[in-house]
Amino acid sequence: MMLKEVVSLKHILLIILSVLFTDFAYAKKNKRTWDYPLNFYDNFEVKGSKNAYNFTSELRKDASILKEIENNNKTGIIGYLLYEDGKIVIDESDIPTYVGNDMIIDGMLPSHSMGKSLVSYVTGHAICEGYIESVNEKLTGWKTVKNTLFENQTLIDLLNMQAGDDKYVGERLEPQQDNVLKKNQKVNVNTIFLVDVMEKYFQNSKRAIPSFNAKKPKYNYSALTTNVIMNYVIYKSGNDWETLLHKVFNEHIKVKGNVRFLQTTSRRNPPSRGIRETGRYSFYASRYDFLRIAKTMLDDWHKNTCAGKYLKMLYAQRIKKNDGVREPDDVGLYTASYGGQFHFDIYGLAKRKIIGLSGFAGQQILIDIDEKRIIVVNSLYKNYDWKKIVYDKIKD
Repeated sequence: MMLKEVVSLKHILLIILSVLFTDFAYAKKNKRTWDYPLNFYDNFEVKGSKNAYNFTSELRKDASILKEIENNNKTGIIGYLLYEDGKIVIDESDIPTYVGNDMIIDGMLPSHSMGKSLVSYVTGHAICEGYIESVNEKLTGWKTVKNTLFENQTLIDLLNMQAGDDKYVGERLEPQQDNVLKKNQKVNVNTIFLVDVMEKYFQNSKRAIPSFNAKKPKYNYSALTTNVIMNYVIYKSGNDWETLLHKVFNEHIKVKGNVRFLQTTSRRNPPSRGIRETGRYSFYASRYDFLRIAKTMLDDWHKNTCAGKYLKMLYAQRIKKNDGVREPDDVGLYTASYGGQFHFDIYGLAKRKIIGLSGFAGQQILIDIDEKRIIVVNSLYKNYDWKKIVYDKIKD
């Protein structure tokens, strides 16, 4: 073989290796890494807006954040955005093309339990549009929850995770355990029709009795409660459900890319018996669209829109968690209060209005109302220095 051909082959090999380990990077999975079932489950999709909001940037480098991103084979973090003074000032990312065998589609990343907060935000818009009277509305006349502990409950109690369902579901300290039944952990409430969960496991269930001197049941973080809320909104909005989603994400937020809420239906679990209530809170969007969502919430608050008034009401009616959890590595585990599917009152910063969204494996959004600052973190697993790059940045 001629020397020129050898050099050429080496050059081609280097190009192939470069592509494999950069543009088509694979991220190894472990038990703390999320799956990516976006193509497996059906979804409610909202197309990106033709008038998408465009951010301006004035970027700076931050050594501590850059270090976490560059070492993300250990830290897990794959995206970090800091928005302040009306522009993006820190923008670092290293998004893999594949996670295990799952290919990331169009840059859409999972919300995990941050989607609970987005369900609440959509619920607020359903109230603003007149589908639901108020957060004080009771779940009456809804066949899906008939003869269960959820029947006749007030919506605000579900939004505040005070459903009184702690005998059956809920576990904050065990990731991915808030979505299974306590007595049958093979039952994942995110992959089964809500009506089937109610019929098989909750018939004649009873709401927990409040403890002494308490007016309502204790805070109990549960995936099922959020899915009850979401499917109640689907029930109340009827044929307008997807129109409502379009109004929220395409017209109000003006997302740039497509966004999706997953459903409980899939190729293995197709809809049957005319079931329409197939919603689950699992949400997918690009990292910039997560920021667009957060910015819109911030704007709603300050402009006192109908959705902003809803957020303020949730803040005013927030409850103390009193769950004994105080772990400085996640806004969901380092906050004293909970209101309407959002985390409030960060320890050490309780006097400041900061809205927290928290998801499995380190997904985080913090919206600093007073300083008009937002942090968005996307990660494969939670091993990054949360205190240094999230808590301290929002504290400053």
